[in-house]
Amino acid sequence: MILQGKRVALPSAPVVHKQFEGHAGATPDAVAVFCAGQQMTYSQLNAQANRFAHFLTACGHGRGTKVGVCLDYSIDMVVAILGTLKAGAAYVPFDPSYPAARLQLLLGQVPDLALIVASPATAGLVEPAVVEVIDLGQLSGHLAGLPVTGPDVPVTGDDVCYAVFTSGSTGMPKVTEVRHEGWFNLLNWLTIEYGLHAGSHNLVVSAFGFDLSQRSLMMPLFCGATQYLMTSRNFDAAMAYRMLTQHEIRVVNCASSTLYLLVDWETARGGDALTRLDYMLFGGEPLQVERLTDWARREGNTCTLLHQYGVAECTDVATSYDLADYRPGEHDIAPVGRPAHNTDIHILDERMRGVGAGEYGEICISGTSVGAGYPGGTGPESARFTTVVVDGVPRRLYRTGDRGHVNQAGDLVVAGRMDAQVKVRGMRIDPTDIERALGRLAGVRQAVVVAGHTDSGETELIAFMVPAGDDLAEKDVRTRLLESLPRNMVPARFVNIPRIPLSPHGKADRAALADEYKNQYAGSSTTG
Repeated sequence: MILQGKRVALPSAPVVHKQFEGHAGATPDAVAVFCAGQQMTYSQLNAQANRFAHFLTACGHGRGTKVGVCLDYSIDMVVAILGTLKAGAAYVPFDPSYPAARLQLLLGQVPDLALIVASPATAGLVEPAVVEVIDLGQLSGHLAGLPVTGPDVPVTGDDVCYAVFTSGSTGMPKVTEVRHEGWFNLLNWLTIEYGLHAGSHNLVVSAFGFDLSQRSLMMPLFCGATQYLMTSRNFDAAMAYRMLTQHEIRVVNCASSTLYLLVDWETARGGDALTRLDYMLFGGEPLQVERLTDWARREGNTCTLLHQYGVAECTDVATSYDLADYRPGEHDIAPVGRPAHNTDIHILDERMRGVGAGEYGEICISGTSVGAGYPGGTGPESARFTTVVVDGVPRRLYRTGDRGHVNQAGDLVVAGRMDAQVKVRGMRIDPTDIERALGRLAGVRQAVVVAGHTDSGETELIAFMVPAGDDLAEKDVRTRLLESLPRNMVPARFVNIPRIPLSPHGKADRAALADEYKNQYAGSSTTG
């Protein structure tokens, strides 16, 4: 089974920063970026980025090199990213919201790093580093003497533009590289498909290290709009909502769990900042659509909810679905839609053969969005990048490890991870199936199911539930769950908690929940 995205011609040099430069020439006085009360126009941002690009090339850090960026969200961050791209280099985000020990681990995964851009507030997180750590603030005098025109560096669509970290199936962080052509194709598709324009101002709410944030950072600059940045290192719902209220922001990209928090914030306070948005683009984890239903049906809500699917190895987004088309009676799981431009979705069996319509298989991605892969190209993870023959033509393909099928409407449905199933008393179970069933129960606002172990070492399932009102009684939840799930899928324990913890990427932090259970609940009676 193959879902084919629309074929759209790209420029001969599909390079993302060239699109930004076009806006800098056409609308030089338009505001490009706003942060902490400060703003910079397109012409000013372009000039500053050009100066930094000249600095990099003069240091020998031009085309084909990698530049680390460890900065809080700021105008300097945008300057560093654009300047790196203009120099022909690729940037690598080192998220300052991570602990220093985590950043040191990530640094060890990028042996060919040229230098790191940091600030006095973040430099300590990446030191000691084997490469030079520079501060743009301290370089301001030197940069002021460099040309404001762009460097003469030929950048092509095949060049790597950024590299982000992904855990992969081993749990060990690996860096995966994205090419300009794939990034340009993604941003071009979003612009065309959803009519983004100079008024499509964006607010970044996700952590810098998240692959989704790379798209969110560049999307408004690609279409000539304004990029709004929060000063908080970690997600702050109050600050995000305040900025949405105070500024003419039209677009937000985030993980599903972050969207729930924003919707809850608006619902509790009777606001309308989210309902007035043009688009909310979200995904990255199984969707609990019940969390959004009442808000989405509010009178006067004009925000289009786009449920999207993709992986870091394939430029973040591969498919998109308008939730306005979602009908609970027709869909057990909310679809993630159809492919982006120049992107194909393959549903393959264990022998890499296509399955029939409606049949489950592994979701694989081919086309322009497939990234450059893992540096070095060794190890079991690299085998996920492979080649298949379609209509006699070899196609480079990435095996996502996700399980799914294409429904009768021709939309992709993601059922879960191929490797996320856990074996409980000899039966394989996907925790996301249980989470969906819990989410449909009255009184359950949100639920996450993790695997734990008894004192004897046996695997058991623990359901962490955020109640919509009073705490949920274990006996009642168990009884209602048995009406839709077989007994072996009903968790052994149910724990009421006030909120689901989020990872720095804004997703549900399952590891933190598993640790919480291990530290506080293991060996105790079931909480209800």
